[in-house]
Amino acid sequence: MTLTVFPPQELADRLRCVRSEMEHRGMDCLLVSKPENILYLAGLDHLGYFALHVLVVPLEGRPVLVTREMERATIEDQQLQVEFVGFSDSEPAERCIAGVMLELGVGPGVGIEKQSSGMPVAVYEGLCGELTSMRSLDASGLVDQLRFVKSPLELEYMRAAARVTDEMFDAAMQVIQVGASETDVAAEVHRRMVLAGGEPPGFTPFIRPASRIHQEHTTWSNERLQHGDALFLEMSGCVGRYHAPAGRLVHLGQAPDSALIASEACENAFQSVVDVLCPGNLARDVYAQWQTSVEQSGIRDYRRHHCGYMVGIGYPPSWTGGSQVIGLRSDSDMRLEAGMSFHILSWILGSNIGDCFLSNTVVVTEQGGNVLTHTPVRTCL
Repeated sequence: MTLTVFPPQELADRLRCVRSEMEHRGMDCLLVSKPENILYLAGLDHLGYFALHVLVVPLEGRPVLVTREMERATIEDQQLQVEFVGFSDSEPAERCIAGVMLELGVGPGVGIEKQSSGMPVAVYEGLCGELTSMRSLDASGLVDQLRFVKSPLELEYMRAAARVTDEMFDAAMQVIQVGASETDVAAEVHRRMVLAGGEPPGFTPFIRPASRIHQEHTTWSNERLQHGDALFLEMSGCVGRYHAPAGRLVHLGQAPDSALIASEACENAFQSVVDVLCPGNLARDVYAQWQTSVEQSGIRDYRRHHCGYMVGIGYPPSWTGGSQVIGLRSDSDMRLEAGMSFHILSWILGSNIGDCFLSNTVVVTEQGGNVLTHTPVRTCL
């Protein structure tokens, strides 16, 4: 497992930005419960996030990480720049959090990540009962928005993850053949992923036949591949909890003419997005560029909910950075900035000219998108 390590000054700068935004919103304290945001602010990198973690961030002083007592050794060994308070499995977590806040003497304005799956309703309600004077303020997105633009070191983690992704695809291509099973492909992908320096990604690799291509979040079975089949692959290396996904549709044998036409349309639409991933452009305009390219390829009446989404830090069960997906949608006013990173998807299914899928991780630069993953685009085996 590659621990995510950031210089103390980078973590301090992030904390300073968070506190500035807290002051702007009238918050005396912030309770951070998203695993990705805790990693971003405190550097804690482990798989214990299945249980409650809350980073208590006052306006001054060291943040306090509250979680199960059994995590003390991990937190001390990683030398986090935070205080630690642990609770036993028989102790109400909200009572421990409330005790920390009372000891810190924070004011009543408390920011809560209300859209975080890491804050159970029972804990939130219990906290309100423990702190009757608490004025709950919605802090959803406060830290997430600071994560949109990646630092140079974050981008280095993503480039390392992209190299692992390419190794995973190469492994799949070595195994995909008539008679091999989807399980064979999955096993070799995982083997190469580990040997290449990857750690468990937020999503398991998605490996499924074209007959199940519409089941967007299902993966391999023990079915065997036959001549003429097409196999959907979407997967990501993960280094230091940073991801760089990519996707391909692999044909066993010569692809049908319709698939080749769709493939060219996908490639053109993908490149049209890469060309406009520049600072200042709006997400909706990026999607419009993709849509225009698709229509110019002769595809009629085809729409998707987005042509890509932000990617970077991720913990299971997702590599999207949490339960919210920040997409390049037709209705999004998000303005692009240099250093943002997206999983760009050019996905055409059920169109009048056939099916195709192509995706890569791309970073926004002044000159347009910089594609991090380099697996060959056209894949016929």
